[in-house]
Amino acid sequence: MLERRKVLAGAVAMAAWGALSPVARAAQPVRKFPMPSGRELTVLVTGDAGTGKAGQWAVARAAKEVCAREGLSLAVGLGDNIYENGPESPEDDEFDTKFEEPNAGLDVPWLMVLGNHDCSGIIPGSGGRPARGDHEVAYHSRSARWWMPARYYSVAVPQQAAQPVVEFFALDTNPVASTVMQTDPHYYWNGPFMRAQRAWLDRALRESKATWKVVLAHHPFRNNGKHGNAGEYDGITVGDYTSGRHLAELYREIVVGRADYVLSGHDHTLQLLDTAPDWKGTEQVVCGAAAKHGDGTSKVTNKSFWQDFSSLGFMVMKIRDDRVVLDAYTVDADTARPTLAHSRTRKR
Repeated sequence: MLERRKVLAGAVAMAAWGALSPVARAAQPVRKFPMPSGRELTVLVTGDAGTGKAGQWAVARAAKEVCAREGLSLAVGLGDNIYENGPESPEDDEFDTKFEEPNAGLDVPWLMVLGNHDCSGIIPGSGGRPARGDHEVAYHSRSARWWMPARYYSVAVPQQAAQPVVEFFALDTNPVASTVMQTDPHYYWNGPFMRAQRAWLDRALRESKATWKVVLAHHPFRNNGKHGNAGEYDGITVGDYTSGRHLAELYREIVVGRADYVLSGHDHTLQLLDTAPDWKGTEQVVCGAAAKHGDGTSKVTNKSFWQDFSSLGFMVMKIRDDRVVLDAYTVDADTARPTLAHSRTRKR
């Protein structure tokens, strides 16, 4: 009941915290929405949301309706948070129009990751201008909702528990999946940033005591949508960028068999993919339809539990010690009506 009240009372809470308007609060420290402390979590999963247009608003309205009924502990934003090129500064008003305003009332921490459209320059979606991503990290200190203390980070819930029920590992996959060479050599696919991120992720997954381990990364390991699998994105299999081959290596060498889930966006589709022998129990979820949807076509290269290539939508992840339930919702673009399209339960 307490979590339901968080959602239902969201507008009242924001009114009471008048200083929490993201632009107005810039000069003062921001009181972040608290991390959940219980072992039963309801997590809203969205991706590729940041257009500020009708599709995003429809999905946000639908999510509020579902969360008012189901409760809400945390939310996840799987990248492409600020279309088309990312913010120009931490004070950019696009944080308001493409994040704060649509999500008002969903008053919990939003675990955010960087997508290719968050780190772009002249070419929208190139993912090759890392400085734009730094603005999103800086925005962490300016927003009650937005949680991105670094380009990669982890969050365990409950935070002080000897064995958390879940730990989330948020990654920046742009240096190994951009369509152009990074403008800063520090972020080259084999540069200092990626070496540090790989070492951190390897250690963090190995040392985690959490019951469930969930990797958050904009670019998927496996994907039946138009972009395809890492290592062959958009039909390209050569080169150090575009194909995502170095990202595929990271997934195979560090993530597969250690994480229970990889949650990704990038493709504007909804997919719950079955595990396979070489995935070693790691399930891929693609949830990138929070503002745009696909054209109905699919590569269909990976076995799936369920997938939708033509609808707007989001997912709700209910995490318990003994099980995870993933509910996939499609959203009517005209009425913002949510429909529970599929539910999958995975038991420990």
